[in-house]
Parts: sequence; structure tokens; C-alpha cells
Amino acid sequence: MVLCCHDNTSCVPSTREHEVFTRVACDDVRHLPYGSARFDAVRNGRGTPGIFRALFQIKKACALANADIGALDANVAQAVAQAADRALEGAFDTEFPLDIWQGGGYTILNMNVNEVLGNAANEILTGRKGQERVHPNTHVNMGQSTNDTIPSATHLAIAPELDRIVDGLDALAAVFAAKAEEFKNIVKVGRTCWQDALPLTLGQEFSGYAALMRRLAGKCRALRPGCFELVMGGSAVGTGLGTSPGYMDAFYRHISEMLGEDVRPAENLFDGFQNADFLVSVSGVVREIATSLSKVAKDLRLMSSGPRSGFMEIQLPACAPGSSIMPGKINPTVPEMVVQIAHQVVGNDVAVTLAYEEGELDLNVWDATFYKCLFENLGLVAEELVIFRRDCAEGITANRGRCAHEIETSIALSTVVAATFGYPAGVEVAHYAEEHGVTVKEAVHALGLMTPEEAEHMIDPALMTNPARMAEAIRAFRNAR
Repeated sequence: MVLCCHDNTSCVPSTREHEVFTRVACDDVRHLPYGSARFDAVRNGRGTPGIFRALFQIKKACALANADIGALDANVAQAVAQAADRALEGAFDTEFPLDIWQGGGYTILNMNVNEVLGNAANEILTGRKGQERVHPNTHVNMGQSTNDTIPSATHLAIAPELDRIVDGLDALAAVFAAKAEEFKNIVKVGRTCWQDALPLTLGQEFSGYAALMRRLAGKCRALRPGCFELVMGGSAVGTGLGTSPGYMDAFYRHISEMLGEDVRPAENLFDGFQNADFLVSVSGVVREIATSLSKVAKDLRLMSSGPRSGFMEIQLPACAPGSSIMPGKINPTVPEMVVQIAHQVVGNDVAVTLAYEEGELDLNVWDATFYKCLFENLGLVAEELVIFRRDCAEGITANRGRCAHEIETSIALSTVVAATFGYPAGVEVAHYAEEHGVTVKEAVHALGLMTPEEAEHMIDPALMTNPARMAEAIRAFRNAR
């Protein structure tokens, strides 16, 4: 997973990166094979993987709903509900040995849950495991099908993962906003097409990063209500065959009370069974977050390049000071981790998209692809947000001297001349400054366009970062002439 070295001895000794590795990644979770139930159980931090947790909640709500309408014996329903509560507490974590990859629309996974809860409920009522009082199909799975429980559980399991990502985005946005304030008076060279462009402040750049994080968080929040739109009650193909009158209303009442959310049936159950486009939407936003983080990480990587022959406008925290051969070299390990996660997330998103596109007729059965790829992406992005903020963004400092030197010597300042005297004059100044190795301020004076005092006022990088003030300065200069 993220920043993982399974053998602590292979980490660079006595480095910040070693501390990050051991504190963040080298715990028991990372030594477990991905795709195992136990890996997901630990990673989700609640004793059960997200989809199992959601299934336990669904089975409990179904049992109580069937009891309400008289379809299920009240004692059996209470035993199933109690077994589900125990499962939610992690009592049966070792009872889900199935691999993440399964065919049959995850029927095996659904039945694994039915059998574990059925045995536990039977033990509550009789003192022993078995099917004497509680049958996994007849009672635990009453009114249900794998075809409605698995998609519904997947939806419910997405919500807490989105919440983690929103929290991470909000926290990172706050850090970038604080840096924007801290760097608001540091003027630097803007760059487009990797060429010198107009001045801006380092704070203005970081304000853009903060705005991006807030916008992405908003997109996640907009998706969240869809997590609570389920196909429960549709049974196998959306017709509801096998359910009893009143079951759906009772189920949605119980599951809403349990979760404290407005859980509701899909507007059209047949659409819900046929089309998993909501998962594609979630995957798309997660991909957008991962690639946006990658873009910002690459910006930081460029801005910190050097220390003497690169941009070196900012300094990143030294998680890995020193390389295996070059003393003093500090690799931008956290930004590079973020970029690599984007590679994985994009690949998983393609798989999710294909799984949606390959759904046929009345059910999309590619649940394993959805669950493995989508939830891997959700977990990766949630975890990288924490690491990116804590081990990179929070510790960024500005190299004020380097920024000041770059902007004072930038040929791009000739844009002021073009705006004041016309484009040909700007070109003449730019060429003169480049050919004679002087600054734009020196060039406008040498060419007789401005006095030294006028050049000092007009060719001011800080002034150029405020378009209103710059326009007023040009107007005043022209009027004076």
C-alpha cells in the first residue's frame, strides 16, 4: 500500500522517511494480502470490511422488517439482529475467508454472511450452531436475493469512505489556505509552457490549490446521497418476488433508523438492477481527486527542484535526506508517491468503467471488479490525503531570496512595456535585456523609455500581481506623458 516497506531493515536508516514508513505503513495491515477479508477488516478500522459491515446492517434491518409484518418469527428475527450486532462488533472477523475475486454476482459472499449469522442466531436460540431454528436461506435471507443485497451493501459501504476523503480534502484545503496567507507577499515568476510568464505571488498559487481541494470535497458531498439509494426489495430482477406485503416500507424504515440517514429505494428498481452508473460516477470523482493531487504534487516537485540548478522556490520536508550515492540530495518522496497512486487509481477506474459497460440485461454481475477496484481507490486516496498533508504540505517553506531574484531578472516583466507603449516596444525591450544581460528595468532606461524612478515604479513585480493597481499605474503614466 502507501509508502510500504515490509522489511524495516530495508528503509534508509536514520531518516525522516524511515519514521514515516514505520509510523504509517509498516503495520500489520500492510503485511496482509490485499483482497483478504481480514485485510479489509483492519483497513476499514471497524473490525469488518465495508461491504460486510453493510451486509450485517442490511440483514438486521431485513429481519426486523420481516418480523414487523409477521413474515418472520419475532424470536428468530431478534436472534438474527443480535447476531448481526455481534458481527458488527467484530466477533466473526475470521469467518469470512473468501477471496475478493468471485463469479456469480457475489452469491458466495452473500451466503457466507447468511451462514455465519444463521449459525450465530441458531446458537443464541438453541445453544449450538446449525440450522435447527434458523436457516441461512429461509430466515436470514428472507425476502432477499444476492442481486439486491450486494449492490445495496456496496452503496452503503461507499458512504464512510467518501466521508474519509472529504475530511482529508477539507484538511488539505485548510493547510493550502494557510500557506496562501503565509506566502501572500512573496512575488515569483509565473510559468506557462515551462517558460517565464507574468509575476504572481506564491500565495496566489497556493490559493488555487486550496480552492481545488474545496471544489473536490464539494463533488464528493454531492455524490453522498446516492450511497443511500438502494435496490433492496427488488429481490432477483427488480420485481420483488419472494417479499411479503409491507416489507419494503419496513426495511427502509429500519435501515434509516439504524444508520441515521435517509435511506430510500431507487426510483426505478429495474434501472437499479441493470445499471451501475452510480459506481462509475464515484470512481470518476475519485480518479479526479487522485489526478488533481498528482498535478499539485508535480507542481510542488518542480517548484522544489534544485537545490541550486532547479527552481528551488520552495522547500519540502526532507522525508528521505540523502540518496544511496549522492550526499545532500533530497528526493521528493511524498509527491512522487502521490503521482504513483494516481497511476493505480486511473487503471482501476478503467476497470470499473469496463465492468459497468459489460453489464448485460437485468443484472450487472461484475461486483468483484467494482468492489476490488473502487474500494482500493477509495482507500488509497483517503490514506494519501493524510500523508500528503501531514508529511509534505504542512512543512512547505518558501525560498524568498530565490523567488525575489528570479522575478527581478525575468524578461517577462517586459509585458508592462508592451501594455504601456505597445507590443513592438515590449519586444524591443525584451530583446535588449536578453542580448545585453540586463534587467528589464535597466533596459527601459537604456532605451530612453523611462527614467530610473519611473522604471522602479512601473516595472514592479508586486504591482503586476494586482491587475487593478497595475492598470491605474499605466493610466497615470500615460497621462503624465
